[in-house]
Amino acid sequence: MPHPAPRPSLSASDEAAVIARLRAAGCVFAEDEARLLITAAAGPAELTRMVERRAGGLPLEHVLGWAEFCGLRVAVDPGVFVPRRRTELLARHAVDLARRAAARGAPPVAVDLCCGSGAVAAVLADALDRVELHAADIEPAAVRCARRNLGQRGRVHQGDLFGPLPAELRGRVDVLVANAPYVPTGALALLPAEARVHEPRAALDGGADGLDVLRRVAARAPDWLAPGGVLLMEADDRQAPVLADSAARAGLAPAVARSEEPPATIVTATRPAGGAGRG
Repeated sequence: MPHPAPRPSLSASDEAAVIARLRAAGCVFAEDEARLLITAAAGPAELTRMVERRAGGLPLEHVLGWAEFCGLRVAVDPGVFVPRRRTELLARHAVDLARRAAARGAPPVAVDLCCGSGAVAAVLADALDRVELHAADIEPAAVRCARRNLGQRGRVHQGDLFGPLPAELRGRVDVLVANAPYVPTGALALLPAEARVHEPRAALDGGADGLDVLRRVAARAPDWLAPGGVLLMEADDRQAPVLADSAARAGLAPAVARSEEPPATIVTATRPAGGAGRG
C-alpha cells in the first residue's frame, strides 16, 4: 500500500495543541499519534476531524485508515479488527513455513482463517513470489477490507472458519493460519474501550476459556492440511498448553513458540507426513 503523501507541517504551537488534545483524551503515545495524524490529514479541517475522532475513542488505525504490520501498511476499515503487533510472530512463522514448502517446488498453499483485514495474508503475498493464497472471515466488513488488501493476489471467502473454503483445498494446505478470537467472555469487559466498542465482538470473544473457536480449528485442521502441513494459532501464554493438547488429540504434533517483545505466543501443530486426513 503506498505511503501517504507528505503534508505541510503545522506550526509548533498548532502541533503542541494537537498533542495536548490527544493527551487529555488519554492517548499514551500522543506525540507519535499527533505526527501520524498531521501527516495523513489533507488540511486543517480534516486534521481537526481526525483528532476529534481519535479523542472520542476511535482506534487510531480506523482514523488513519491503515495499520502498520510487518513493515506493510494494511488498510483497516471502521468496524474491522485492528491487527496487533503481537500477531507479527504468527505472520513471520507463517512466511518461514511457506518458504520451506515453496522450496519443494510447487507453489505453497496458504490459508488465513479469521483473517480480519487480511494482514497476515498480505504479508504472505508480499513475501512469496508464488503462493496459492486463501483467506476467510465471518464478518462482511472484514471480507471487504481483506479483498482490498489482497487484490488479485489471493481469494477471500465469507463464512465461518473452513465452511466457505473451496473443497479442493482439503488435504492440500501447507500453511494454515488462525488468528481466531481467544479472549474469555468474562474478560471482554476488561479490554480497552476502543476494542470493546469499535471492533466486532466475533473477533474478540473466544467463549468461556477463550478457546472455543481455536478448538474447532484444531479439530478440523487435519482434514485440510497436506502431509507435513502446519497449523499456526495465536493464543494467550496460559492457554497454550491446553490448545497444544487439543491439537495433539486431533492427531497433530504441537509445539509452542514465544517472543518477548512484544509478548506473543503461538501454537504450531503439524500433520504427520504419513498421516491421513479424517475427511
